[in-house]
Amino acid sequence: MEGQRRILDLCVDAGETLLANGAEIYRVQQTMEIIARSYGARSFHVYVLTNGLFASMEDGGAVQSAAVRSTPRVEMNLGRISAVNALSREIVAGRVPLEEAFARLAQIRATRGLPDWLMVSASAFSAACFCYLFGGRGAECLASLAAGLLLYAFLCLAARRISKIMSNLCGAALAAFFCVACYACGFGETLGRMVVGAVIPLIPGVSFTNGIRDIADGDYLSGTIRLLDALLVYVCIAIGVGLAFWLGQRIFGGVL
Repeated sequence: MEGQRRILDLCVDAGETLLANGAEIYRVQQTMEIIARSYGARSFHVYVLTNGLFASMEDGGAVQSAAVRSTPRVEMNLGRISAVNALSREIVAGRVPLEEAFARLAQIRATRGLPDWLMVSASAFSAACFCYLFGGRGAECLASLAAGLLLYAFLCLAARRISKIMSNLCGAALAAFFCVACYACGFGETLGRMVVGAVIPLIPGVSFTNGIRDIADGDYLSGTIRLLDALLVYVCIAIGVGLAFWLGQRIFGGVL
């Protein structure tokens, strides 16, 4: 009984780690089932949603162990997802005893994400690159770079203080208004290219893609939730940019 419970705890910990870091539903469920089967679990059942998972083990038709975990998304960390996948493959190969698997998983969960300065730099660089891809010239790319830097610096500061909805809306408004101010001061020729490049770091590409993959795999509920979450981010970006344009029109008048 105790051994079965330990297997269940490991499966749930692994699934929680995957789910909290942005893995697809089918990947979470498949990994948990593979780990349970590799350690000889009898009649393992799991049901996964975007923000929680339910798992149980049966013996002779009676539920011996069960676990429920609420799993809010912590951050998008593909490195942790890859590490858990690698660990599950070693478990399948029979190279990792149960207690060692717990220790390895704890190390993965304790892995720190990328430092804020690197995320801010990546946001600035990607904003400038996308502005260039959309036809922006030197001055416009520089404005997008500065706006992208300002955007992610704000997100890093605001992430733990305000909701996701407000951080996306305010971040989009801040980046767009910076571009509007630059344009009003004669810095750049096409405002649209500057704004598009600046807000690109907010686009929820992974959530949108995972939502489509979940639906394609038959997880309609989880897929729909993720698509709605991505749609909400798009709406926040649109409202934020609209507010920035409205404010810019009020301040700078006919320059826009």
